[in-house]
Amino acid sequence: MRRVDGVQAVVRVEAPIQGKVAVLIGGGSGHEPLFMGYLGKGLADGCAVGHVFASPSAEIIYQSTRAVSGGAGVIYVYGNYSGDVMNFDMAAERAAEQGIAVTTVVITDDVASAPREARDQRRGIAGDFFVIKAAGARAEEGASLAEVAAAATKANDNTRSMGVALTSCIVPASGKATFHMGEDEMEIGLGIHGEPGESRQKILPADRITDRMMARILEDLPFASGDRVAVLVNGLGATPQGELYIVFRRVAAMLKQRRISIHRSYVGEYSTSLEMAGCSISLMRLDQELTRLLDQPCDSACLVQTA
Repeated sequence: MRRVDGVQAVVRVEAPIQGKVAVLIGGGSGHEPLFMGYLGKGLADGCAVGHVFASPSAEIIYQSTRAVSGGAGVIYVYGNYSGDVMNFDMAAERAAEQGIAVTTVVITDDVASAPREARDQRRGIAGDFFVIKAAGARAEEGASLAEVAAAATKANDNTRSMGVALTSCIVPASGKATFHMGEDEMEIGLGIHGEPGESRQKILPADRITDRMMARILEDLPFASGDRVAVLVNGLGATPQGELYIVFRRVAAMLKQRRISIHRSYVGEYSTSLEMAGCSISLMRLDQELTRLLDQPCDSACLVQTA
C-alpha cells in the first residue's frame, strides 16, 4: 500500500486501476485491523481514516476517492455512523462535480442498535468484514458499479451481528474510559465505540452469553433450517484467541442443532475497539453469489485467502 499525499489515507500500490470499480472504505481509527488491514487484491482499493473513534474528514475521503478512481466509478462502503455518513456524502458530491461516479453502501449489521423495522438506523460493526469482502470480490471480477453495489447491498441485507463487552477502553486523546463497568459486569449489545448496549448485568458463563447473542441474531433475519452461513467470531481487542474459539464452539453447536450449515468460519480480531475485552458474533446467510464472492481469493495484511 502507499499513502495518499497530504492526507490520512492509504491506497493499494496499484491504484488507480484503470477500468475497475474502486472500493473505498473508512472510518475512525482504533478498530484495527479495520480499515487498513483490508486493503489488497479482492478487497478494498483504499481507505480514509480519522483519529481514534472519529470520522475522516470530507477532504480526506475526497482525496482518497481521486487516488483510487480508475474511470469505472467508486463505491463507498462504511459503517452507519452520523459523522461518517455526513463526510462521505460531502466527498461524494465533490467527486461528482469532478466527473467521478460514486455510489454508497452503508453497513447496518448490529441487531442491538435499533429494532428490525428501523434497520436503516442500525450501526455497522464486525459485519463490515463480509460486506467489504463481497464488494471487493465483485469489483475484482470486473463488474460494473451498479453490480458491485448490488453485491455489497445483498451482503449487508443478509448479515447480522451482536457484541458483548467485559471491559471498557481508553481513548488516547482523553485518557479516559469510554464508559465504566464493574469487574463482575458485562454489557450486551454495545457498539464498537462504547455506545450503550441493550443491558448491563453480572457476567455469565461463555455458553450462556453466546446463547443470548445467537438468539437475537437468528431471530432477526430470520435464519432458518437449511440455510448456509458464514460465521465470524470477532475479538474486540483484549480477548485471547482460545476464548474466542470457546464462543465459536457454542455457535457451531447451535447452528448444527438448527440444521444451519457453516460454509466458512473466521475467528480472530477483525474489527476491534482498542483494548476492550469482549467479542461479537456475525452471521451472513449465503446464496450462490455470496458463496462465490466469499470464496474468492484475496490478499491483504489482515486476510490472505487462496482459492
